[in-house]
This record gives sequence, C-alpha cells and structure tokens, in this order.
Amino acid sequence: MSLTTEKKSGVLAQFRRDPKDTGSPEVQVALLSERINGLGEHFSAHKGDHSSRRGLVKLVNQRRKLLDYLKATKPEKYQELVERLGLRR
Repeated sequence: MSLTTEKKSGVLAQFRRDPKDTGSPEVQVALLSERINGLGEHFSAHKGDHSSRRGLVKLVNQRRKLLDYLKATKPEKYQELVERLGLRR
C-alpha cells in the first residue's frame, strides 16, 4: 500500500535531519515502517493475498539492510531510531 502525501510529509517532518532531507537512512526506514504497518492491516483482512506478501517480505528486507547500515555507521542514531519506531531489534 502506498502512503498518502499527508502521511509521507508527516513522517518526513518527524525523522529528517534538516529541512531538505528526504533520503537519509532514518527517513527511509521510517517510510518503510509506515508502509509495512499498512500492509499488516491489509493482511488481516485478506489472508490469501500471497502476491502482496512477497512485496511485504521485500520491504522488510530493505528496511533490515538500511538498519544494518545505520548500525554499522552511526550506532547512536540506530538505537534512537529503533526506540522511536518501536522495532524489535
């Protein structure tokens, strides 16, 4: 499920480093987390949708790779982001 413009701008406002930041790992992880949470609601209603489940797995793997990168380069930012998003890592 794609994010609405309002939801996306709200996430950007919360997690960006500076006013023009749209591509930092923190922002990307936050946007991916929003999409993953939206798909979770979709699967509670549509249990047999295996095609979308494949997309969900791809999103989770992409988020995991970004989190691994952030953990290796900036551990303090990683820890803060995991706490803010409430991820189990």
